[in-house]
Amino acid sequence: MKDSLNTLFRELNPEQQKAVEETEGPVLVFAGAGSGKTRVLTYRIAFILKEQKASPWEILAMTFTNKAAGEMKNRIQHFGDKNKNLWIGTFHSIFAKILRWEAGLLGYSPDFVIYDADDKERLIKTIMEDTGIPLQNYNPRSISESIGRAKNGLVSPESFIASINTPFQEVVSRIYPEYQNRLRINNAFDFEDLITVPLRLFSENPEVLEKYQRRFKYILVDEYQDTNKAQYRLVYQLAKKHRNLCVVGDDDQSIYRWRGADVRNILEFEKDFPDSKVFKLEQNYRSTQTILIVANSVVEKNAARKAKKLWSAKEMGEKVDVIETADEREEAQKVVEKIKEEVFRKKRTFRDFAILYRTNAQSRALEDDLRRSGMSYIIVGGVRFYERKEIKDILAYLKIIVNTKDSVSLKRIINFPLRGIGDSTTQKMEQWALERGLHLFESIRRIKEITDIPLRIQKNISNFYDLIQKYISLKSKISPNELVRTLVDEIGLMTMYKQDPSIENQSRAENIREFLAAVSEYVDSSESPSLSEFLEQVSLITDVDAWDDKSNAITLMTLHCAKGLEFPVIFITGMEEGLFPISRSEDEPEALEEERRLFYVGLTRAKEKIYLSWAEKRRLFNESYFRLPSRFLDELDSSCVHKMKPHPRKHVKFTSNDFKQEVTYTCDTHPDYESYSQEVDPYRCGTRVHHQTFGKGKIVSVEGKGKKKKVVVRFDSGGQKKFLVQYAQFEIL
Repeated sequence: MKDSLNTLFRELNPEQQKAVEETEGPVLVFAGAGSGKTRVLTYRIAFILKEQKASPWEILAMTFTNKAAGEMKNRIQHFGDKNKNLWIGTFHSIFAKILRWEAGLLGYSPDFVIYDADDKERLIKTIMEDTGIPLQNYNPRSISESIGRAKNGLVSPESFIASINTPFQEVVSRIYPEYQNRLRINNAFDFEDLITVPLRLFSENPEVLEKYQRRFKYILVDEYQDTNKAQYRLVYQLAKKHRNLCVVGDDDQSIYRWRGADVRNILEFEKDFPDSKVFKLEQNYRSTQTILIVANSVVEKNAARKAKKLWSAKEMGEKVDVIETADEREEAQKVVEKIKEEVFRKKRTFRDFAILYRTNAQSRALEDDLRRSGMSYIIVGGVRFYERKEIKDILAYLKIIVNTKDSVSLKRIINFPLRGIGDSTTQKMEQWALERGLHLFESIRRIKEITDIPLRIQKNISNFYDLIQKYISLKSKISPNELVRTLVDEIGLMTMYKQDPSIENQSRAENIREFLAAVSEYVDSSESPSLSEFLEQVSLITDVDAWDDKSNAITLMTLHCAKGLEFPVIFITGMEEGLFPISRSEDEPEALEEERRLFYVGLTRAKEKIYLSWAEKRRLFNESYFRLPSRFLDELDSSCVHKMKPHPRKHVKFTSNDFKQEVTYTCDTHPDYESYSQEVDPYRCGTRVHHQTFGKGKIVSVEGKGKKKKVVVRFDSGGQKKFLVQYAQFEIL
């Protein structure tokens, strides 16, 4: 190990080596984009182990993505198998592990489940129905997001009630306490709870906090600029005893204010730890000097930042091209044209390109042109695999097998596949259980006592109960792989979807096969596989974790999704006022600075070449608007920018013979930071549409959301009809 470390240390620059070897006391490392921060973190851990300052299980390293945590684990294990005992993971996975061990102290059992966004919304919808809050007036997703923000800010239900300012907040204040109560009843935590509940655990049980304080002699935190108030407090408490805390991050890449991240956590670290040692990693190993000059010229306009300037030993490289276009269609054509030029002129492959945009809505025109050109592409952050209906259905079965108290999952699958158990029957069982202080699953077990449910339906319910009990008994006898395959066969999901020749159901069957492969992969890679652990891993997967970076395809994603990634060539589209920076940031200095940091993040993803594009006119659903170029374009260092002169619009034709077409989606819903609240929904009252059968018309009412969204259209030819949007194939006029 000593020889391998000495060899690796020779790869460090002087500032990196200082940061690695300064192991005692609080340390702050400002690590600019592409400056080798993962290398510093892993070498620092290796150095601590080499010097025998701690055993592997006494080191805690936390980051924000499974991808980053996996990379750190792989590098550390290069120094020896014993390093497998290191605590390396995301904040959420680390504290989920602690909660599993200590759940009993909080009145939970260790087999708790973790609710994702869809589960949260279903539970909130149930609470709204039970308490008489009209669904047509208040969106469950908006309420869910409001509760999430409150939790990230450590605002309890009681404190929330005391600070009501709007009618919407008044509604949230009625739901929030009951939402927390039902999470407890269901033996479930949501994503925010995985951070906030450990704080309560430590506060109510000082001996538990002391146990983990003693255990973790060295704590390392990656992407410290992304920590929120709750995460900051957890880190601060755990490090209080040994004070060997090393945080690594870049205030210039703090772009998650919408989820509670506070850039002040890194900017004020020296105030929290006056004896801290500070290092700046400014040498960039990713990009050309031209790209860094441009990126520096933008971010230095921000006031709330530490002074630093990235530099590279690489050549200057090509200038940044700024492309002015007539509209979003020409913008897409120009992007495709430039990709084709790069492919043929520089022999690049499709995986060398990433097209970035501020909002998901911008991808449509780009996709259209890429499809017409036959170019392979992947969308990251558009559709999540584990949120597809058929996958969520299987996961609901598995969650019930692990935790029968989970009423949200139970109601999802009690009548899927169809068993003749309707909503009214479920409501009767739920009311019966509520009156007796029981869980819904207990009412299923005692179904014969609920006399107002017909015997025929009682039998169906008893059969469902026997099915679940069978797999509860099997989960400790067979592997998760065997259990899931047997369950899918027994309930007949594959048969049901394969019998329907529609493209949609054939795709669902294929997704189930992919899910079974994922379970097998988990079992093969885990030392002691369990259903609970698999479900936990699935619940903590992010968009980027699901991204296949090995396929030869152009990557499309939002700027938020791109953080931590790199590509030879980057396109940033939609460089217009009101779009980027987004319009709501114009009157708020902090928000505008975050938009500028987001632009900086996009620029520093590029290794060799950057294209920036904007459109004079952009169609937002049913109307076109004239646009002004983004103020960020004026902030670029002009010596490193080449502005391409616009010319009369022309259509560039490519044939599918030029490229092999392959379109892949990695998810179904927008990530939280690109939610509907940031975009205008095209399917709203008043929108004009064209249907291939019925012609032109206007939407007169809307209900539901996502795949269940329905609209009523009044057609110009007379009459009106109701449609499920995902199958209607409307053209927005």
